[in-house]
Amino acid sequence: MNTAILASSGAPNIGRAAHEKTHAGAPGGVQIDHLSVRFGTRTVLDDLSLSIGRGELLTVLGRSGCGKTTLLRFIAGFAQATSVSGNLTIAGQDLTHVPPHKRNLGLLFQSYALFPHLNVFENVAFGLRARRLPSAEVTRRVTDALKLVQLSDCEHVMPAQLSGGMQQRVALARALVIEPDVLLLDEPLSALDANLRASVRSEIKALHERLPNLTIVCVTHDQDDALVLSDRTLLMRDGRIAQLGTPQQLYDTPIDAFVARYLGAANLLPPRVAFALGDARYSERERLACLRPEALRIVPLGEGHLHGVIASVDWYGAVLSVSVVLDAMPATPVLVTAPRGQGMTPEKGARVSLRYEADDVVLVQP
Repeated sequence: MNTAILASSGAPNIGRAAHEKTHAGAPGGVQIDHLSVRFGTRTVLDDLSLSIGRGELLTVLGRSGCGKTTLLRFIAGFAQATSVSGNLTIAGQDLTHVPPHKRNLGLLFQSYALFPHLNVFENVAFGLRARRLPSAEVTRRVTDALKLVQLSDCEHVMPAQLSGGMQQRVALARALVIEPDVLLLDEPLSALDANLRASVRSEIKALHERLPNLTIVCVTHDQDDALVLSDRTLLMRDGRIAQLGTPQQLYDTPIDAFVARYLGAANLLPPRVAFALGDARYSERERLACLRPEALRIVPLGEGHLHGVIASVDWYGAVLSVSVVLDAMPATPVLVTAPRGQGMTPEKGARVSLRYEADDVVLVQP
């Protein structure tokens, strides 16, 4: 089953307001200490430690196979591997050896897995009925959950009659209705088209703002999800933390070339090319100079720091993506993002210069 709702059957019968009051003075969030997961001889997670604050929305970002979904499954209690070691604390309770059905977690995967024979109301109510809550309490909670995801008028609609985005919101309501300590999202937007993805992404962000005490961990491979949704972003590489910080920190001050390239287009230049003679960073040999494409501006030849020939101009609606072959490093073209209608119009084959501010350059490890 790709979508699961995890809750202790003995959970108290409380509403959202009472739930928040109950947890207001208690430790919250998620604490993971020295987690290692191995499948045979392959190490998927390598001595990973992580602290997620109560009410924080953390996105876990990385390529396929980096360990991000394994991390989520460890939190959920589903990590079936040759070897698992480490400790897990959620809302102040040690859940390391607690089975999945006794962890008060909401879990949503990319496949909605709604019950096709149940209407929206009954799909959302499923976890509550499994807890054997009174009918009046089930009705109140389901009504509140559907209102939260803006589906109040769809209680009696069958899943097949809903769009993909609406089905995703039903699955989200089903995960939220149990009032979880942590909401776990595993690639929740990957099955949606580009326009719908952006819409649902905005809805998740708005939902987080309406539930400021709910801790959310969202696994994704999409950089836009991380940049738009996150309070903090955890970028993983080969089972380890590549960098952890706010999306702006990862984008503006990446620690190495891997992080710089993953969070968007990045021009990586030798410092002797990026900095003027006399700059203390000009002679740097151990690191590379990172320049984002939007930090570069195309100007007439001779009026900028770097000089070269425009190799290509690609139109992306509001912006142009321009590739420039520099005289100083002809083997690797530099990318420039140029807003349409601002500055000189780039033309293929033209010799130009590139201007930027020295403060826009960040030194990173190779």
